[in-house]
Amino acid sequence: MLIGRIKEQERLHKAVAEEESTFVAVYGRRRVGKTYLVRETLGNCFTFYHTGLAKSTMKKQLAAWRLSLREYGMKNAKTPKTWLEALDMLKDIVRNSSAPKKILFIDELPWMDTQRSGFVSALEHFWNGWASARNDIVLIVCGSATSWIISKIIKNHGGLHNRVNVKIHLQPFTLHECEEYASHRKLGMNRRQLMECYMVMGGIPYYWSKLERGYSLQQNIDNLFFAHDGELHDEYGALYASLFKNPEPYIKVVHTLGTKKIGMTREELINEGKIPDNGNLSRVLDDLETCGFIRKYNSFGLKAKNAMFQLIDSYTLFYYRFIEGNIQGDEHFWSSQASSPFYYNWCGLAFERVCLLHLLQIKAALGISGIVSNAYSWRSIPKQKNETGAQIDLLIDRNDQVIDLCEMKYTKDPFEMNSEEDEKVQHRLSRFLSDTKTDKAVHLVLVSANGVKRNAYSDEFQSIITAEALFHE
Repeated sequence: MLIGRIKEQERLHKAVAEEESTFVAVYGRRRVGKTYLVRETLGNCFTFYHTGLAKSTMKKQLAAWRLSLREYGMKNAKTPKTWLEALDMLKDIVRNSSAPKKILFIDELPWMDTQRSGFVSALEHFWNGWASARNDIVLIVCGSATSWIISKIIKNHGGLHNRVNVKIHLQPFTLHECEEYASHRKLGMNRRQLMECYMVMGGIPYYWSKLERGYSLQQNIDNLFFAHDGELHDEYGALYASLFKNPEPYIKVVHTLGTKKIGMTREELINEGKIPDNGNLSRVLDDLETCGFIRKYNSFGLKAKNAMFQLIDSYTLFYYRFIEGNIQGDEHFWSSQASSPFYYNWCGLAFERVCLLHLLQIKAALGISGIVSNAYSWRSIPKQKNETGAQIDLLIDRNDQVIDLCEMKYTKDPFEMNSEEDEKVQHRLSRFLSDTKTDKAVHLVLVSANGVKRNAYSDEFQSIITAEALFHE
């Protein structure tokens, strides 16, 4: 059963219903469900279906193409010598089909573009010189290497420029969709467990599909990530290798960003991460943002050139905090850490990331969905030794002359505001007002994972949002 993806399904069905041939690109990170979406939506009714081979040679790619041609009716197909020849052979498959719409699905397309293969130019020739002139072809290309799909297909400056009719960037599940999925699979998880699972895995459907009924969440995480034969034990390396042909620069940037909660400027990345300052860094940052691993944002009141880059991928954060730190190879590492201060410190950080990924739900809870607004972070650096800095991880600058300063708290029990916490909040508010000199009204907002214990201090907040709001559509 396909959970969610309503808009994406509608776009695929519309592409098939068009009166002319349609070029569709489906892309997104590894394990997000791209292939499953296409198969389930179109019912495997393909005139031709092929999947590229990971890290393989052109010769082997073409041999695999021949096997797919045979699978779909060309019983005597020989191995083509070039991609021009290979795609020319595909024309016969189309000509022999009686289907009103010939759906051609080429999965993991980036893997087929081996060095000096001429694959992209051959695809251009196939589409521009033949397929687009017909009115009965739906060409669907798919791949995890998001940056490749965008640069070589969607933003192609050659023959494929503006040729893609439908672009579907498949995003991870929201908390609402994960709850729906867990309910469908009868995993028996309450919302607190769903939240914790999301903080570990993010909204990656494939990871969630590996959770087993009958086991606790702690047991499942141990079995998947920490057991030596766990299905996701080696996921980190495979994840970045599947997305980027040369993953090392990407991993270095992500690892460096993982050391700072609020993120870094480009200059800080270069200096603290010892990352070369060249054009490649810009491409790496753009690719990581496109793939959803980092977010780029402006710090409130500063120019765009001072933009911050922040690691936001839940699984990567979990990997750095726990899997990479499991030096002893403890197969029950998660269960042993579940009540430790280290665990709760991570929970606070991970919950903030979940909030940032559910900004639409926070705005809805504030009743400002229809108001134009921008999200920022902000920090104040002490100018003198006796001064204390301040940091706000999320503020919402609204067009109705209000700024919401959001405090995000993850606690085991309902959050209880006390004098110490109130002093910290008032200090941040005071520094923000004095440093920014804003003339807008400033509201304090509390987002609490497990509710709030009402007292005199909690009344300082104009709005209180619980985790329940994050589970809304």
